[in-house]
Amino acid sequence: MSGANFILLINLSVAGLLAASFMAVAFQDASRVPARWLAFGYLLGMAYFAIEFSIPAFDNARPVVVAAFAVFLGATIAFNGGLARKYGMAPPWAPMLFFLLATTIAVHFVQDLPRQSLARMMAYQLPYAAMQVVGLAIVCSSRQRRGRLDRILMAVLAASGAQFASKPFIAHALGGWGGNPQAYLQSSYALVSQSLGTVFGLALALLMLAILVRDVLAEVMSKSEMDTLSGLLNRGGFARHAELAMLGATRQCVPVTLVIADLDHFKSVNDSFGHASGDRVIETFAGLLREAAAGHQVTGRIGGEEFAIILPGTNLAAARLFAEGTRSAFGTLPIDGLPLDNRCTASFGVAELHAGENFSDLMRRADEALYQAKNRGRDCVRVSTGPAAREITAANTR
Repeated sequence: MSGANFILLINLSVAGLLAASFMAVAFQDASRVPARWLAFGYLLGMAYFAIEFSIPAFDNARPVVVAAFAVFLGATIAFNGGLARKYGMAPPWAPMLFFLLATTIAVHFVQDLPRQSLARMMAYQLPYAAMQVVGLAIVCSSRQRRGRLDRILMAVLAASGAQFASKPFIAHALGGWGGNPQAYLQSSYALVSQSLGTVFGLALALLMLAILVRDVLAEVMSKSEMDTLSGLLNRGGFARHAELAMLGATRQCVPVTLVIADLDHFKSVNDSFGHASGDRVIETFAGLLREAAAGHQVTGRIGGEEFAIILPGTNLAAARLFAEGTRSAFGTLPIDGLPLDNRCTASFGVAELHAGENFSDLMRRADEALYQAKNRGRDCVRVSTGPAAREITAANTR
């Protein structure tokens, strides 16, 4: 068995393992559409390697060579479909499939050219390079945030496209790709070509697996930190994100404030109108907070009817105005399931981070300010001006 045959068998096995890996990801979560397309792409890769391995058995290899080309190009198209789904874009199926048809016809006709003709080699390899460029364009044009793995994927796609485009020149330097299709696997070029295919095919697959696993873990983490009723962060998620926001504000030398809010007389709402109405009160207040805090703020539901929001880049005076605006707006909102004359209110405590304080210190001071608001009539805002300072009454409180 030649070295190229051995590498071909390795490629066949690797493609099968990778297809199984992507199918496993897809079966674990039916929403993983990218994994299904990637699995299909590597299944086509298996078919391509099987066809390549069978070429020496045919007297007239022309149809088999054309079929191998079409199947492998189809594999790169399926890979691009998975890429597009992963990066939130509609796959360009129509142009890619038209390209597949046009280039397959071209490869059929260039078989009449001399076997070592550069035009013949280019017609076979450049379509693969073009599909890698399409994949690169998909990742580059995505609006999703790109991390380190995504940038590495872009670099590997570019390198893979370059190696396909360079193969005709590599073949020429190594004395061609065999005197006929049956002799291809005995050529030095076949060993190099199949080895390059192994390296880049494996690199792209492992990167996509890592990216998909990264996304799954991020989704699991996000769900574990989310309060399902309010759609805000739960207490643990809020604490983690708030500490990160505080660290970022400290590094940038900008102020950061914490606002804690508590719904007034919430138990009486549940007792008088039922828990479904109480849930709608929570949903309404959470929606108001999301709209009011659109941007880089961190918002969470940290208790049954208690909410908190970190405001990076906001000083104490601005945070107090934010709390007052939210308090006033909530007091005028009608709640589905409650009588029109029944308005819900909330109390607020506000504190600004001081030098030497940690998140727990800031929470304690804001909570103390909220306690003052509750004790002084509710539906009001109280502000903590410092660790040793007394709480002062905000304007327009009742």
